[in-house]
Amino acid sequence: MALTGRTALLAALGALVVGLVAPSWTGILAVTLPVLLGVLADLALAAPVRALGLARGGDTTVRLGEDATVELTVTNPGRRPLRGQVRDAWAPSAWRPGSSYAASRHTVSIPPGERRRLTTPLAPTRRGDHHAVKVTVRSLGPLGLAARQGSRTVPWTLRALPPFTSRKHLPSRLARLRELDGRTSVLTRGQGTEFDSLREYLPGDDVRSIDWRASARRNTVAVRTWRPERDRHVLIVLDTGRTSAGRVGDAPRLDAALDSALLLAALATKAGDRVDLLAHDLHKRATVVGRSPADVLPALTEAMATLEPALVETDMRALTAAALRTAPHRSLIVLLTGLDTRPVEQGLLPQLPLLTKRHEVVLASVADPRLDELAAARGTVQDVYGAAAAEQTRADRRRTAARLTRAGVTVLDAPPTTIAPVLADTYLALKAAGRL
Repeated sequence: MALTGRTALLAALGALVVGLVAPSWTGILAVTLPVLLGVLADLALAAPVRALGLARGGDTTVRLGEDATVELTVTNPGRRPLRGQVRDAWAPSAWRPGSSYAASRHTVSIPPGERRRLTTPLAPTRRGDHHAVKVTVRSLGPLGLAARQGSRTVPWTLRALPPFTSRKHLPSRLARLRELDGRTSVLTRGQGTEFDSLREYLPGDDVRSIDWRASARRNTVAVRTWRPERDRHVLIVLDTGRTSAGRVGDAPRLDAALDSALLLAALATKAGDRVDLLAHDLHKRATVVGRSPADVLPALTEAMATLEPALVETDMRALTAAALRTAPHRSLIVLLTGLDTRPVEQGLLPQLPLLTKRHEVVLASVADPRLDELAAARGTVQDVYGAAAAEQTRADRRRTAARLTRAGVTVLDAPPTTIAPVLADTYLALKAAGRL
């Protein structure tokens, strides 16, 4: 049961009448009894809530930052009309900030035996699964003094996928890939690439690419053209441990790593390579292995949607073992992790020989641009101390990167806005050099 504002207003007016006109028990009874009878009449005549039929439909997935709609169908099987309000409650992170109150409440009027479809707009503010909480129905009586109220759970899950903001960099990298693949006027030749075809020599061609035997057979000078290797294996390894939980700007490092992985996967798939995913901290959190080119990106997006950083130190030995099992043959292993000195020196460096012995390894780390701002500040004593600490941190990252480079790892250290295109460019450079 719920009382409305109209009941409170009548009670306030009645109290005023009793206080000014009839300050007695008789006056109180004369004012209270009609209001009480009206409330009882509303409760008796309001449409029952328990008999209502509730069903859901609508979107089940949405990219983070975009809008989704979830439908709630309310069926009134009774003989009384339903007039009132329906509140469709969701977790706070499922709403656009400041919109939850207005978007979750619906005013309804459903005649007997009919149904109405209510649309609830959602805009999740974080990745992962968002679950419906409860549906609360308030059925008003004809006088508008009281209402029957009840809550029921109508399950529904909306999965917020990674936003893939780096998608804007994909067309330019695909154009570069077409150049490497020989589908434009620029042909890439180099040691380690695959032979593509022969064509007639043109002024400006590298004389080292002349095929003398073919030229003798053709009676013209023929040159070899090359294309990057295809059907190579790319394994993306996500470190979901403690270092991925550090916030850079308003998002954890893991979000930037996921965005970089999606851009690399989209580019590598277009290049004809096979892409797998491994997410690991103390234990394996997610894997995507052996998917067809058409299914790789949707499968990666689904697997990444529910990944969250774990506040534990990553077990690099277990991560390396899992990576080697996933990539038994020569592969490009892209490790998205941090450049913190202690985890790298104590955890990763002892395991690197196992990876670099057979595989090409790239380590990509998300840098905090705030360090550059702190290092440049000189206004106050506090700024000077902050600049010293920031410079020390940057120096530690540079030393760690240098040790990894000497161990045979290609190290990338870039802020979240540029780490995705930098990683894509590195992949293209390795492919052009025939190092995959």
